[in-house]
Amino acid sequence: MIQNPILRGFNPDPCICRAGDDYYIATSTFEWFPGVQIHHSKDLKNWRLLTHALTRESQLNMLGNPNSGGIWAPALSYFEGMFYLIYTDMKTWATDEIFKDSYNYMVTAENIEGPWSEPIYMNSSGFDPSLFHDDDGRKWFLNMVWDHRKDKNPFAGILLQEYSVTEQKLVGDIKNIFTGSPIGLTEAPHIYKVNGWYYLMTAEGGTSYEHSVTLARSKNLDGPYEIHPDNPLLSAWEHPDLPIQKAGHASWVQTSDDEWYLAHLCGRPLEQRGRCNLGRETSIQKLRWDDDGWPRLATGGNHPQLEVPESSLPEHPFPVEAVKDDFDSGELANHWQTLRIPYTTDWLKLDARPSHLRIHGQESLISRHKQSLIARRLQSHNAEAETGLEFNPESFQQMAGLAAYYDTGHWVYLRISQDEVSGKSLNIMSYDARRYEEILDTPVPLSTTEKVYLKVIFEHNSFHFEYALEKDKWQKIGDSFDAGLLSDDYCNGLSFTGTFIALCVQDLTGRKLHADFDYFKYQEFESS
Repeated sequence: MIQNPILRGFNPDPCICRAGDDYYIATSTFEWFPGVQIHHSKDLKNWRLLTHALTRESQLNMLGNPNSGGIWAPALSYFEGMFYLIYTDMKTWATDEIFKDSYNYMVTAENIEGPWSEPIYMNSSGFDPSLFHDDDGRKWFLNMVWDHRKDKNPFAGILLQEYSVTEQKLVGDIKNIFTGSPIGLTEAPHIYKVNGWYYLMTAEGGTSYEHSVTLARSKNLDGPYEIHPDNPLLSAWEHPDLPIQKAGHASWVQTSDDEWYLAHLCGRPLEQRGRCNLGRETSIQKLRWDDDGWPRLATGGNHPQLEVPESSLPEHPFPVEAVKDDFDSGELANHWQTLRIPYTTDWLKLDARPSHLRIHGQESLISRHKQSLIARRLQSHNAEAETGLEFNPESFQQMAGLAAYYDTGHWVYLRISQDEVSGKSLNIMSYDARRYEEILDTPVPLSTTEKVYLKVIFEHNSFHFEYALEKDKWQKIGDSFDAGLLSDDYCNGLSFTGTFIALCVQDLTGRKLHADFDYFKYQEFESS
């Protein structure tokens, strides 16, 4: 059986495609750099993070982008030896702002691992774009259209326009081919052609618990489209007790053995219809085709399953990733990401000191510009992460340490700094919807300590920090925190990422003081 979710932790908006005997899923990365995670499988059961597509600032410049802006809903396809990636760089989107400034681009590559081309600008009329390759060789660009006008449905339908390969731009008439089902909030379009029918798949119901997959079909590319008789094809809304919730935003793939699978977004709440601190993840469901020409879940019904029948493809597991990163490979492991900007040697160095990561401090943890921070996803409700670092601040404006991070407005930070009374010392800072706190009334003094060990432990509903002045002699510091405070559901209600564990340094004096991290260890465990 395939165990869901197949991509754990913040990996939303999956777009699945096949190239020969290989299967790939692209997922959204929002403000995290490099952009677009690409995952690889041979059997649809075992997956690995293979690469990122957008690795250059010329492909993705997110300096100043809002929280949960940046990469929305990448669409990956493969046609006649070429990979195509369509993506949105969202510059303005907040729920209290009427406009959406969405820049839609396309990049291509002959090899999934790149190099990917420079981007071609497509349009800005809406978000969640995709590209359909018809069997006559023509290519068609889709995106939802955003209507900002008063008393209008902002999710105004799905636009279709031809893409000219020779001219490298959109050409011809723009048509609104589908305005959605009664579920509403129609977005994330994908078109597939099967047995002479054009199938249009969209996401509806919003991005939370009412999320759904809607399917429609037509004999003509530009419609009219009839809606699946048992719509929605997939949703968890009527089943609040399921461990897999928020099922929606999907794409499908046909295997080499003529089996069909649907990759879809999901969430795992800490409690029933509660907060999902792991963010939105990716699961997969098996499909069957019925005599009426409509696909349905092979397991029956329309709700997501935690365990799914595996394909007939030969099983192909990948090596298990090491739990400890000693920073001795000369490059960052691909699970590390930075905020908005690529890492450069003026603030991050892997060769300054053997088997150490050196980070030079820049802006604060609330900055949307230049943060000196690298982070990895939290992928289990029960996990711990630790590091050891050396840092010698001279000012209270210089800080370094380990953070549990959601976005610039929501984080908890165990950091070393300098204080006029306590000297070099350890304290916990928290930032909750612009409410700043220093947790300890009296910081822990570190004046005679060179190396300090820091740890964060997530235990389902809560997390706490520990520290050690000698290796493995851990002491808890501060009280426990609610894990749900680092979730989409809590952070403004419509944010789109998930909890990260970050190594970071700040130097608000502008002198770029550095800290040296000698390892990072991330390990998951069973709940007690």
